[in-house]
This record gives sequence, structure tokens and C-alpha cells, in this order.
Amino acid sequence: MSPDAPARDLPFTALDFETTGVVRGFESLPWQLGAVSLRGGRVDLGAPRLDTLIRVPAGHPFSRHAPGDHRARRGEIAAAPEPLAVWARLHPLLAATVPVAHNVSAERTTLARLAPLTRYPWWVDTLRLARAAWPGLPSHALEALIPALGLLPRLQALAPGRAPHDAYYDALACALLLETLLGQPGWRDLTLADLAAP
Repeated sequence: MSPDAPARDLPFTALDFETTGVVRGFESLPWQLGAVSLRGGRVDLGAPRLDTLIRVPAGHPFSRHAPGDHRARRGEIAAAPEPLAVWARLHPLLAATVPVAHNVSAERTTLARLAPLTRYPWWVDTLRLARAAWPGLPSHALEALIPALGLLPRLQALAPGRAPHDAYYDALACALLLETLLGQPGWRDLTLADLAAP
């Protein structure tokens, strides 16, 4: 994709992983993935998306600080698709779009564990962009930004029964945030290079 392409014309995939967290002697493993598409600067739930658990061996510990509802779903997680099977579904989405995350370093690190030799040339970080767009907000955490920007009713309507630290809910929240950013005055003509700049 050309770095000079208008961002609103490009396809994006907002993604979020939930992980087991750091436990001494054990690798932090992803246990849930959400991925949501944007087309033409708008969230597109008719486009390919992912909402899946990822298998974690039954004996692998979760950090007591790891958020999400993994405690109630350990049986489902132990029987979920293998990481490589999930990767086989995710990679075609990311290869044809620009990956987006709220705090890119966390999602990029998890992806590097799933597929160490795979790299995507452009990433868009909505955390960095939100700090630039709304510097006066007291928090730029995703679960604080969504209500502060009036996006909570729409998010809840699109993901009923979900809550923060559910990977699909958070991916959708990230997608809605990017949609909102691209609609801001002065942002509509930004290029991919503008959005993805460090």
C-alpha cells in the first residue's frame, strides 16, 4: 500500500488479543482474538472479522492480574482452535489491510510470537493518535475514551453483552475510535504515512 494513499480510502483491520499475562517460568500466551474491518473510513461488520478463543493448554497458568473472563472459560479455552489455526485465519486479513491497535506494541509482540517471521510494513496506533487529537482528556485508555467521546451506546449496540477486556469488544472499540479520528476536522485528508508515523 502506498504511504501517500489517503487513509480514508484504505482498508484497515483493528485487532486485539487477550493474553494469559506474565507468570514466572511461563510464556504469555494469547487466549482470545478479535478483529474488525474498516472500509472507506467506516466500521464494516459485513467485511471479514474474527471473534475467537485460542487454545491454551489446561495446565498453563494465567496471571492473577490478567483481565477478562478467562476464569469462567478455562474449559472452552483448552478446547479452542490451536494458535496456528487462528493465525491461518488472521494473516489473510492483515496481509490485505493495514493493522490497527490501541497500543500497537502489545499486539505486535503477540503477533511476533504467533508468526516470528511475518512483518507488516504499516501499523496505526489509535492510542498515539488519540493523545494527539484530544490531549486534554484525563485518560487515553480505550475504556475511558469510548464513553468520553460518546461512542459507548453504539459500541454496546454492535457488541451486546460484551465488555472491556473482551477481545472482540476491544477490537470493535478500536475500530470505532479510528472511524471517529478519521472524521475529525483536519484529519480527513491524512495519508497512511501521516497516521502510521511514529
